[in-house]
Amino acid sequence: MSAKPWRKMRWLVLAPHPDDETLGAGALIAQTAKAGRLAGLVYLTDGSGSHETAKGQSGKLVSSRKREAAAALHRLTGSRRQSPLHLDWKDAAPAQPGCRAFERTVRRLTAFCRRWHVDALAVTAAHEPHCDHEAAAQLAYTVEKRARGRLVVAEYVVWSQAPDSRTHRMLYTAPMLRGQRRHALAAHRSQLTASHGPGFRLPAYRRAMPASDILYLRRAS
Repeated sequence: MSAKPWRKMRWLVLAPHPDDETLGAGALIAQTAKAGRLAGLVYLTDGSGSHETAKGQSGKLVSSRKREAAAALHRLTGSRRQSPLHLDWKDAAPAQPGCRAFERTVRRLTAFCRRWHVDALAVTAAHEPHCDHEAAAQLAYTVEKRARGRLVVAEYVVWSQAPDSRTHRMLYTAPMLRGQRRHALAAHRSQLTASHGPGFRLPAYRRAMPASDILYLRRAS
């Protein structure tokens, strides 16, 4: 961990898909934005794989999910000054380490971190059971390596269990305002309703969320 207290770090949040940011890092986003310590929010994928779409209609779903992402960020931060950065990787077909697309993205995010004086990356846990989530973690740790000790990576969970306490230590965010996370999640209408036809629907049990986030930092080996 950097010598700088984590609450005073400048954070960049990486989310594989729109809605992951609210489910796993909503409180971190709200807290860092309030303190002026949120550098930005980056989405890896275009979100096109969540619903079955008619031929030629996937663009409508992608556009909807981008609007929903912007609305959720506004509800988490209370401001429209920041817009999410979309990398537009194909949903469920992420770039792999070693390929050109992955390397271009590493360079782009490394430059972003330098430009905006980012101290820490928050990303979905490496053991999350989805290829896009796994790729997000690979991306974050590759950027950390390129930064040569200037960045900290903290993992958050969306679908998985917490990492083993023997390999990770926990950090807790401040609690969100009552109902704020639910209000932000409601912006992701495509994930909660049948507005785009058959496809993914966030289970009801996932909508009862804690007020705080837990971040997991890998222990030194």
